[in-house]
Amino acid sequence: MEYCQERIATLHEFGEGDGVGGSLTRDIAAAVAETALVVPMTGREYKSPATERVLEELERLEPAPAAVFVPVRAERAQIEPFRDWLATFDVPTRVLWCNAPEVDALLADTGLAGNWGKGRDVWLALGPAAAAADTVVVHDADAKSYEAEHVQRLLAPLTIDFDFVKGYYARIERGRLYGRLFRLFYEPLLRALADAHDAPIVDYLGAFRYALAGEFAATADLARRLHTPRTWGLEVGTLGDAYDVAGFDGTAQVDLGRHEHDHRVVDGEAGLEGMSREVAAALLCVLEDHGVAPDYETLPDRYRAAGTALIEQYRADAAFNGLEYDLEGERAQVTRYAESIAPPDAAIDMRLPRWVDAPFEPADVLAATRPWRHHHAGSRSQD
Repeated sequence: MEYCQERIATLHEFGEGDGVGGSLTRDIAAAVAETALVVPMTGREYKSPATERVLEELERLEPAPAAVFVPVRAERAQIEPFRDWLATFDVPTRVLWCNAPEVDALLADTGLAGNWGKGRDVWLALGPAAAAADTVVVHDADAKSYEAEHVQRLLAPLTIDFDFVKGYYARIERGRLYGRLFRLFYEPLLRALADAHDAPIVDYLGAFRYALAGEFAATADLARRLHTPRTWGLEVGTLGDAYDVAGFDGTAQVDLGRHEHDHRVVDGEAGLEGMSREVAAALLCVLEDHGVAPDYETLPDRYRAAGTALIEQYRADAAFNGLEYDLEGERAQVTRYAESIAPPDAAIDMRLPRWVDAPFEPADVLAATRPWRHHHAGSRSQD
């Protein structure tokens, strides 16, 4: 238990007082009723125990949120069963089929065709969500430890004049430390950059206790100003835009306790190795956009040195808490992730436009991502 502050306001769960909100309870309840949630899913979330828990917890929210936008990336044969399954929960869901042919056509017609992934899915939902509510909450659907109170915690700072809120939590499960991409890649890379660059954007990116967490809340105005990366760089790109709009004074992070998530393998494009390349590209783009010019020749070695030092600290922390620790495995990950550090390819347009600059309206996205509405208008309450 600690109560230390970072460069941004850090709001802890002390376990004292009246619980989440305290004297702000009434304001938070009003905020929930005026917020839209964005909960991205893919085919693997269909009927998964973790996703069922998330939806069951959302049923407990009182009052209910204004809407829950669920951008789904799934095969054509799966989208109808997916919608049927989501309809069994008492949650005001609005399903968006992110890889519908109509979506591909809409993006191609406006010059936005390109890579796709989690970032693009969230971006497609952000426009409609920001149009439907005063505030937006984004979170993943694979947390086995998810609680409805997380929505309230993320919203609470927005009721006291913050504009952007990030969740943070401990990733400890099955007697060992997880959160590997953050611990072993993002954090040492930021330390290496901070040693060489005295820049506010580096301080801002380093102030988040779990910068790669998928949970954040924002005012609708800020949500419309997110220049979202298309793939796994979503979280880092969001922080870069939050710095521009909210800055240090308008940003907070909140304690969401301990999270248990699904785990990925390290190897391959679908694993942490592939994710590290996308996170690195997004991070380095944010830094270059803010005037930081990394020395790419020396940065991998400086990253490895910072990673090695952090590994020793994590090993001590694990021993102190009686946790299992794979020292050689963690060292091998740092060595592998170092290969991801390179100048971002300027030829690849990784980011989508801010919604304030988008070449179409949120209503156009709703029409493209919900093609069944053309044939069954009014037949499904959650659509």
